[in-house]
Amino acid sequence: MRVKGSTPTRNRRKKVLKLAKGYFGSKHAIYRTAHEQVMRSLRYSYNHRKQTKREMRKLWIARINAAVRPFGLSYSKFMHGLKVAHISINRKMLSEIAIHDEAGFVKLVDAAKKAL
Repeated sequence: MRVKGSTPTRNRRKKVLKLAKGYFGSKHAIYRTAHEQVMRSLRYSYNHRKQTKREMRKLWIARINAAVRPFGLSYSKFMHGLKVAHISINRKMLSEIAIHDEAGFVKLVDAAKKAL
């Protein structure tokens, strides 16, 4: 007697087709193309989760740099000044402070300048 395996196979294929919902053309309807596209999409989503972190860090650094330039500092000198002054704030928070709390950011810039 041979094993046909219909239920597990159908469930596996339904799962892939459910993930492919909304894809263009045959990619959402035909199992073979849907499976190829789902595998590619999952790979992209994994890679882009890592890339998003990189891009956000670049954005925060650019914002901090733009905020400290009017005070006659560069980003690297500002960060070094904060480190020497024993002020440890991550870049995300520094960029938020630069955008939303100008008075607080000026205090941080002064502290960094004094430390240098």
